[in-house]
Amino acid sequence: MTDKDFDLTRRSFIDRVMMATAGAGMAAAAPWAVSAASAAGADPVKANPVRLGVIGTGDRGRTLIQNINKTRNCAVVSICDTYAPNLAKARQWVGPTTRVFSDHRAMLDAGGIDAVVIATPLHLHARHSFDAFDAGLHVWCEKAMARTIADCGAMVTRSQAANKVLQIGHQRMFHPTYLNALKRAKAGEIGSLTQIRASWHRNNAWRRAVPADATDRQINWRLYRDSSAGLMTELATHQLQVGNWFFDAPPTRVIGSGSICFWKDGREVYDHVALIYEYSGGRKFIYTSLLNNARYGCEEQIQGSRGTIEPELGRIYQEVPAKVLALQRMQKDVARGHKRTVPIGGATWFPELPVTTPGESLGWGEYDETMLQFEGFGAAVRAGKPLPGLLRQAYQASVASLLGEQAMDRGEAMTWPTNLVAI
Repeated sequence: MTDKDFDLTRRSFIDRVMMATAGAGMAAAAPWAVSAASAAGADPVKANPVRLGVIGTGDRGRTLIQNINKTRNCAVVSICDTYAPNLAKARQWVGPTTRVFSDHRAMLDAGGIDAVVIATPLHLHARHSFDAFDAGLHVWCEKAMARTIADCGAMVTRSQAANKVLQIGHQRMFHPTYLNALKRAKAGEIGSLTQIRASWHRNNAWRRAVPADATDRQINWRLYRDSSAGLMTELATHQLQVGNWFFDAPPTRVIGSGSICFWKDGREVYDHVALIYEYSGGRKFIYTSLLNNARYGCEEQIQGSRGTIEPELGRIYQEVPAKVLALQRMQKDVARGHKRTVPIGGATWFPELPVTTPGESLGWGEYDETMLQFEGFGAAVRAGKPLPGLLRQAYQASVASLLGEQAMDRGEAMTWPTNLVAI
C-alpha cells in the first residue's frame, strides 16, 4: 500500500465513523467518537505530533506502537521495559532517535514527552499512571484500568487533580461497525433491548513458555491473582463496556460462578467463568468465557423485541414471525368462514431452532479502530481535556469486571458500589 492509498483508506474510514455517529441520540451515546473523528480529519500532515513514551513493549505494547505509527498526530519518541528482549523486539518499530529505557522513572525524568502509553501488567497500571501524572504528563492506559476497584477510582481522581487526560484502551468505542450498530439500536430498529449475551471462548492454556532469563510470574502474570483477574480483566472488560453502552447504564448487581475447570497447571485465576449481570428494568447481560473450546469464539448478541444485533460479526437480524400451526390456522379459518385445504400430515408443533436468516451487514470492510483511538487521544492531549464520556465508560467496565470476580469468589450476588468516583 502506498502513502496515497493509505490516505484514501484513512479518509474513507474517518468519513464512515462520522456517518455512524451522525443522527439523533448518537451525540449523547458516543460523543468521544464524533470528537475524535473530527479531530483526525482536520490535521492534513504529521507536524508537531504529540510525543509519546511507551511503558511496556511486550506483544501488546509493540502492537500499539505499530498503530501509533499510522496516526497523523502522535509519535513514539521513547520506549521502556524492564525486560531487555521486549525492548530489542520493539526497536524495529521505532525510529533510530527513539530513546530506550529500562526504568520508567528514568524515562519520565528525561523529559521530552507529552504523554505516556501504559501497556504493562494490570497490577502496575495504577503506579505507572500516578508517576506519569506526578511528572505532569497525560496517560493512555490499556484496559482494564487497575487490579482493584479502589485503584481504578484513584486513577480517575489523580487525573482530575493533575488536570491531565486519562484514556483507557477500549477500541470498540471507536469501531465503525459498533458505532453503526449502536446508532441503529438507538433508532429502535431492534425494538426494546432486554438481553445481551456475550462470550469469549478460546482453546489454549493461555500459558507462555518461560525463557531462561525470566520468571513464570513475569511472563505469565495473567495467570496469578496478585497481578490479574484473568478472563475478567483481560477479556470480559471489553464486552462489559459494550453491554453498558447498549443498555446506557451500568449493572445493578451481578451473580456468577468461576472455576479452574480444565487447565490444572498451578494457575490461580479461573479458566471458566459464567456470570449474569442485572440492569434496571430486569434487563440481563449473560457472559461466559472459557479456555478449552473455541467453537463460539468472541461474540455479542444484542437482543431486542424486534431483532438482534451481533456487532462482532457485523450483522443485524430482524425477528422472523412465528409459524402458524395447521390446527390453529384451521380454527381461524372456521371463525372467519373461510375454506382451504387442510393437509392431513401438517405439522402440529415446530421445534424452536435457532433462526438462520443471513441478516444485513453493519460493517464496511477493513478499518483500524485502534489507530483512531490514538488520534483521538492526541487531539485530547493537544486540547488539554479528555474526549467527552470516554473515561466514564472505561471506569464502569473495569468496575463491573472486578465486581464479577468478587461475586464468583464469594459465591453471592454483588450490588453495584455506591461510592464510585464521579466523572
